[in-house]
Amino acid sequence: MHSFINNLKGDKLIWAIAALLAIFSFLPVYSAASNLAYTGGSGNTFSYFVKHFMHLFLGFAIMYGVHKVPYRYFRGLSMVMMPIVLVLLAFTIFQGKTIGGANASRWIQIPFVGMSFQTSTLASVVLMVYVARYLSKIKDKSISFKETILPLWLPVFFVLILILPANFSTTAILFCMVIMLTFIGGYPIKYLLVIIGSGLCALVLFVLVAKAFPDAMPNRVDTWIGRFESFANGEDTESDYQIENAKIAIASGGIKGLGPGKSRQKNVLPQSSSDFIFAIIIEEYGLIGGIFLLILYSWLLFRLVIVSQKSDTVFGKLLVLGVGLPIVFQALINMAVAVELFPVTGQTLPLISSGGTSIWMSCLAIGIILSVSARRQEIKEEEIQEDNPLEILSETI
Repeated sequence: MHSFINNLKGDKLIWAIAALLAIFSFLPVYSAASNLAYTGGSGNTFSYFVKHFMHLFLGFAIMYGVHKVPYRYFRGLSMVMMPIVLVLLAFTIFQGKTIGGANASRWIQIPFVGMSFQTSTLASVVLMVYVARYLSKIKDKSISFKETILPLWLPVFFVLILILPANFSTTAILFCMVIMLTFIGGYPIKYLLVIIGSGLCALVLFVLVAKAFPDAMPNRVDTWIGRFESFANGEDTESDYQIENAKIAIASGGIKGLGPGKSRQKNVLPQSSSDFIFAIIIEEYGLIGGIFLLILYSWLLFRLVIVSQKSDTVFGKLLVLGVGLPIVFQALINMAVAVELFPVTGQTLPLISSGGTSIWMSCLAIGIILSVSARRQEIKEEEIQEDNPLEILSETI
C-alpha cells in the first residue's frame, strides 16, 4: 500500500479531494438508488452500489493511467481526437432517439459490453485541451481575428452545434468555459465580444429554425423554453415538480440531517441519485453535509489555481484551468439547481452522482491536471539533485 501511494505523482491534495468525494458518494447513491431499484422492478439496491463502485474503480484507473502520461503529449492528442469527437457527436445526434417526443440523442451504446456512453462529456474535455493548445501557441503573438477563425473557432462551433440539439445546458456551459479560457489566455477582448455576439445570434437562429420546422427536433426547444418559464414564473410543470421535492428534501434535512439512508424524498424525487443527489445529501446529512461538499469543491478550485500558477509552460497553465474549471463550475450549477437558484439543467454532481460517463470524464480531467503537477515535481527533484554536491560527487566517482 505504501509503495502504491509513493507511485502517485502530482498534487497529493487533489488526490485526497478526489478520494474524499468518491468515498462520500457511496452512501447517498446507495440510498437514493432505492427509488430506481423499486420502480425498475428488481428491488435490488445493492446492484446499484456495485455498479457505482465499478464506475468509480474504472474512473480512478483512468485517472491513474492518465496522470502517468507527460502532459505535453495531450497537445498532439487533442489534434488527433478532435476529428474523432466530431464523428462521434455526429453519429450520436443522428441516431434520432426520442423520449417523450423530445430529442434524446445523447448516448451511444458501446459494442459488446452493453454500456452507454455520453459523447458530449468526452467532447468537452477534448475541446478544452484543444483550445488550451491553440492559445498557448499564439501567446504573446499579434494575431488578427481572421487568422483564428479556422484553427480555433470553427472546431469550437462544430462541437457546440452537434451538442446543442439534444443538450442545451452542456452547450451553454461549454461555450462559457471556452470564453473564460480564451479570456484567461489573453485572447483579445474585442474579438471575444464578436464571438459572444455570433454565438447568441446562432442560438436565436437555431430556435427560430426549430420553431419553423418542429419535426426536425421535436419538442426540444419547447422543453428549454418551458424550463426557463417555469423557473421565472413558478408554473406547475415537471421541472417545478422536481424542484419542489428537492426543496422539501433540503428543508427536511435541517442542520444535522435525518441520517444516512433515512431520506423520504428519494422515493418521489426523479433523478435522485444523479441530477438531484445534492438535495438527498442535505436531507440525510443536513447543512453540515452540504457545506462539507462545498468546501471540497472550493478546495479543489484553490488547488487548480495553485497547480496552474506553478506549471512550467503556458500550455500547462491553460490546460489545468481548461479541464479543471468545468468540474467546479458544474458542481456549483448542480447545487444551484437543487436550491432553485438556477433552472433545471440535467447536470450531475462530479464524482458524486451515479453515472459512468460523468465519473470517467471527471477522472480523465483530474488525471490531466495531476500530470501537469507531476511535471512540476519532477523539475523540483531535478533541481535538488543538481544542487546537491554529494550527488554530483557520487556521479563523478
